[in-house]
Amino acid sequence: MPQTGLKAARETTAAVELVLFDLDGTLVDSAPDLAGTANDMLRARGLAPVPYDRLRSHCGSGARGMLGCAFKTDPRQAGYGALRDEFLDRYEQRMLQQTRIFDSALPMLAALDAAGMAWGIVTNKALRFATPLTRELGLLDRAKVLIGGDSTAHTKPHPEPLLEAARQVGRPHATCIYVGDDERDMLAGRAAGMATAAAAWGYLGADAALTTWQADVVLDHPMQLLHWLDLA
Repeated sequence: MPQTGLKAARETTAAVELVLFDLDGTLVDSAPDLAGTANDMLRARGLAPVPYDRLRSHCGSGARGMLGCAFKTDPRQAGYGALRDEFLDRYEQRMLQQTRIFDSALPMLAALDAAGMAWGIVTNKALRFATPLTRELGLLDRAKVLIGGDSTAHTKPHPEPLLEAARQVGRPHATCIYVGDDERDMLAGRAAGMATAAAAWGYLGADAALTTWQADVVLDHPMQLLHWLDLA
């Protein structure tokens, strides 16, 4: 009988030497501060805040997602740039008020460290935010690499950020896996020639259909990654 599930998916890939993670919605729950920033902007204008659950599903798209949900605007519309700059300045001031590493991700990272498995972070978040955030959460010193949205000429879903992470750590791209909670993460990982894992605990969005993302494996819980890597 053909094998199914995690074991079958694991056997389709090369031995993993480097695990790369998306940041927001995969390792850290930054939704409270992202959503809080959008609602701070609404309140400053005398407008009603948007329910947290509605904003949370758009957090994977950062400022663009928050402004789209809260102000019904996008980068093509006049005035978007000013709103984006205000959002980023406000977010920088409060981005560590409620943001935390997912409780379920903590033992997974500890197990990777204990096993000597190299891991790093590749995010579309600019280093202006990603560096202090990961430092304060105790991730920066543990990660072998941090690639932000402005570390290379392209952002995900382009593969360049992932390839740059592999290059900096000195691992062949074919021995890497990228874990993320957005379809763009899977597109970037596949384009980079890496294995991919969809994080089902992430922000995803209301219309997300993980089975269509063509990930090598869908993880319902961070600890499942350890089974996929034969570390548990």
